[in-house]
Amino acid sequence: MTPRITVLQSLSDAGKEGRANEDRLGHNEACAFVFDGATGLGDRQFMQDFGSDAAWIAEFASTRLAKRLGRTSDPKTELRTISEKAREAFVTVAGEQPRYAWPLCSLTALQATETGFVYFGLGDSCLYILHDDGRSDFVIPIPGAYEWEQHQAAEHIARVGGIGAAAIATSDPTTFEKLREGRAKQNTPEGSTWTFGIVPDAVDHLAIVDVPIHSGGATAILCSDGLADLVALYKLYTPETLVQRAVTAGLQSLISELRHMERDVDPDGLKYPRYKQSDDTTAILLRLKP
Repeated sequence: MTPRITVLQSLSDAGKEGRANEDRLGHNEACAFVFDGATGLGDRQFMQDFGSDAAWIAEFASTRLAKRLGRTSDPKTELRTISEKAREAFVTVAGEQPRYAWPLCSLTALQATETGFVYFGLGDSCLYILHDDGRSDFVIPIPGAYEWEQHQAAEHIARVGGIGAAAIATSDPTTFEKLREGRAKQNTPEGSTWTFGIVPDAVDHLAIVDVPIHSGGATAILCSDGLADLVALYKLYTPETLVQRAVTAGLQSLISELRHMERDVDPDGLKYPRYKQSDDTTAILLRLKP
């Protein structure tokens, strides 16, 4: 039997009412994926009709990857082509802009090939997988990404006394400039973070991992870092129990728990440091059959 991906459920929820949801998800018979647009740090928006440039790049990539990626496709080749077209589209509208204003997003994806399953990704979105024999795995392109961001956010919280009145750390000028400095180094040899956007050569750093499926099959979640906070930040779940909860109660129940922690339990980030009160959250629940 040819390896098969079945989408059981998918959901994308904006972090704040009135603000663009900068996540996108997609799938076809050979793959499933989530793009998480990084909140823009430029002085203005360039790509219209999408709410933000981050939402634009996530939409641009998602629609094209769903059409292009098949069982025998090479993810690097397809993503490079999409990135080249995105760069052309952005520069045509925006002209030359500082690197911190370039749109980008993280990517987490799973491909069913003719012989098995392959994970590929960039940035800090991830994969949780629970095998039928009880073993569980966690895959992320940047190991330690969640812990590092928590550390950086904690410094902001300690200095400012909370996330900030606007519920996002970019409202503080000092943090904003620090974030711009880090963003400008992304997708360069001087930085340590590679993401998807308008730098085609970033795909040379694409994390690609074979995902062996043990006897029977497995259930998995592809998600943006918003949902991953339930495991990495709030410690409400392990990879195993997160997948189990999604199967038994649905993805909406997980997002409801996440919003409760963000908005009711710790709205200022004093106990659970983060840059936003509530982040966009997107997930796809999958069934994998070898």
